Amino acid sequence: MYVEYIKGITERYSRLGYAPYNWYRAETPPPWQGLRKPLSESRLGVLSTAGTYVAGQVAYYYKDDTSIRRIAKETPVDRVRFSHITEHYLGDARRDPDCIFPLTQLRRLEAEGEIGELAGEVISCMGGIYSQRRVAEELIPAVEKVFAEQAVDAALLVPL
Repeated sequence: MYVEYIKGITERYSRLGYAPYNWYRAETPPPWQGLRKPLSESRLGVLSTAGTYVAGQVAYYYKDDTSIRRIAKETPVDRVRFSHITEHYLGDARRDPDCIFPLTQLRRLEAEGEIGELAGEVISCMGGIYSQRRVAEELIPAVEKVFAEQAVDAALLVPL
């Protein structure tokens, strides 16, 4: 089902009499850097914004949760869970976690040599964070730290 999320939020705020929601707009384009070596020789880091966690880990809470979860790349897909502020988007993911958290496909690409190596842990966050300040000051530095620790050559963002 296709949902016009931004349009819906904007209309809902207006109907409720709130000031317009302040959607993030970057002042400058993000820095872009091409791969320094082929993907088949690169270590790939992965960030999912689907509120993904593993059974036994603490689930995400809904209001501005800027924490991350580290999920071992060997994790069986049947142990993958989701907790996200946009719960109504997760029906398909709960039936087939690979559709939004593609561990099976990434492990296959690694085994086939398409990816040199998948980082030992895939990381996840709950992407529905309303505080732009907390994203910039808490979430982004945490993600950057993990990717630096993993010495990744490239990162794949898998948004919800």
